[in-house]
Amino acid sequence: MKKQLLICYCMLGLFVSAMAQTPTWSERMTTSIMDANKDSISYPGGRANWNYEEGLFLKAVERVWFRTGDAAYYRYIKKIIDGFVMEDGSIRTYKMDEYNSDHITPGRSLLMLHQQTGQEKYKLAAQVLRQQLKNQPRTKEGGFWHKKRYPYQMWLDGLYMAEPFYAEYSILFDEPDNFNDIINQFVWMEQNARDEKTGLLYHGWDESRGQKWADPATGKSPNFWSRAMGWYAMALVDVLDYIPANHPRRKELIPILDRLMTAVIKYQDSKEGGWYQVTDKLTGKGNYMEASGSCMFVYALAKGVRMGYLKDSFMVNARKGYEGILKNFISTDDKGMIHLEKTVSVSGLGGDPYRDGSYEYYLSERIRKDDLKGVGPFIMASIEMEIAPDLSVGKGKTVALDYYFNNEYRKTKEDKTERFHYTWDDPKDSGYSLWGNIFREYGSQTVAIPDAPSVANLKNVDVYIIVDPDTPKETANPNYIQPSHVNTISSWVKNGGTLVLLANDTANVEWKHFNTLTKAFGIEFTGKSRNMVKNDVFEQGKFDIPANHPIFKDPKKIFVKELLTLSVKAPAKSILSEGGDVVMAVANVGKGKVFVLGDPWIYNEYLNGKRLPMEYENFKAAKNLSAWLLSGNSSIAKK
Repeated sequence: MKKQLLICYCMLGLFVSAMAQTPTWSERMTTSIMDANKDSISYPGGRANWNYEEGLFLKAVERVWFRTGDAAYYRYIKKIIDGFVMEDGSIRTYKMDEYNSDHITPGRSLLMLHQQTGQEKYKLAAQVLRQQLKNQPRTKEGGFWHKKRYPYQMWLDGLYMAEPFYAEYSILFDEPDNFNDIINQFVWMEQNARDEKTGLLYHGWDESRGQKWADPATGKSPNFWSRAMGWYAMALVDVLDYIPANHPRRKELIPILDRLMTAVIKYQDSKEGGWYQVTDKLTGKGNYMEASGSCMFVYALAKGVRMGYLKDSFMVNARKGYEGILKNFISTDDKGMIHLEKTVSVSGLGGDPYRDGSYEYYLSERIRKDDLKGVGPFIMASIEMEIAPDLSVGKGKTVALDYYFNNEYRKTKEDKTERFHYTWDDPKDSGYSLWGNIFREYGSQTVAIPDAPSVANLKNVDVYIIVDPDTPKETANPNYIQPSHVNTISSWVKNGGTLVLLANDTANVEWKHFNTLTKAFGIEFTGKSRNMVKNDVFEQGKFDIPANHPIFKDPKKIFVKELLTLSVKAPAKSILSEGGDVVMAVANVGKGKVFVLGDPWIYNEYLNGKRLPMEYENFKAAKNLSAWLLSGNSSIAKK
């Protein structure tokens, strides 16, 4: 028997405490839907098709994977996508000649899988979707038609369906000219759909004025549908992830988001926190609070604040909205699985039977439980609300990763040269993209330093990470650590900087010059390697974390393989030892601190869960370490 979860958070402290529970709301909802759709995603009695709903949900699942490091989520995404994508890149059930923007949305998972696996079929399938966008019919000014069968029409929905994929594809495959087109789609949509009186956006716009639903003077549809504006708002905060920071027109998108959300919050239910199916008619007969639009608005508000696009004050509305979602839309069944109630199944314009966009029409569509159009945004909104309490940990701080001493490049299949190996931007097993994401979810900024350390480039850096300095076999002309670098870095640490030094086994790191730096803090790589793991005998790389560890408070067992051991003297102190070997050490130096380990350790291969069993809690350890590094000076080494 279903039980309504009647949750009323009266204080922010209680709300934050709820966010910290394990498992989180995002994990619980994802698990519930995955359990109900083990091998394919479809509604009861329906057929699994390539469509935007599964694309939306799988993107939410991806966010949970990046948030937890549990590869069960990754494997689920891959299984679902592999059910559609053939080896030649063709996509089962997909028809390009429909020119339906809804079909572009699952392409975001194709891009992720191509980056993770390097498999050509995902790239080929993404190219199919890119070809659709090249040929997508357009309005006279250049806006994408929502679908071929809806000629001359732009719908708010279509911006989410196409633009985030289009933007990420443009980054990955070096098509920078597309960004003007992407930005124009948002600009034109707002110009053609915005209501000057309310600031809200109408669901659709008909350039031809030929539709019965279209205002003969403006072409606008007659009502404001919350989910439509939710699609548009989510598209804005997602596409900004990919528009380059230095693009001259990027700044046009942020005021659009601000204008829309400023209007949207005026129509939030003051008591319950949610938003209504027809946005502006809160007291209209038959109108109701609707789950998907409410979840989308909370996601856009919370992410917009986190990324600095919206004022902090918008977070009040996000919190109130999320409380309302938990209170009004979440139920739990007898098995403990949670469900999302009260999502409208669909709302559209035109078609057969004809949808006239009237108030009565929007209230006539049926409501569905666990509709993916609500579930996906609920998961993403939950993640943002779970991140929010942690942002104060690193707020205003900058974490820099060295690209000077570690300076490796490789050739791609397209014969392009790219930097790789322990970089923020490398999403493969060899990169630090997940660690970078952890730092950013703690509120800090991540940057790279491609030049030798100097007073100037370390001036505004709070945490400086040097990993695996190159040997000649890795880089033809490696940059070795010199006495001048030691002096610069030591002075920076004494003035309050936090330094992280991660080596490798002797065959894969230039450790002798590296030692000249570590020695400045009482730490030295011994030249002895240990935990030489054979194949997948992970037990050979195990370290047990003692209770009440000063840094690693959550994990009980971690994995580190093929590391250099350490020797320490004052001011340094061992913080993890085994069998007489010092594994990790810290030192307090002046106002700053230093952390040293003889291995790169928490790169993606040992955080993403794809290979390392989840019993090894490296992801938790990475979060604990990151929080400690961002916490400023510590007296660990003095105890």
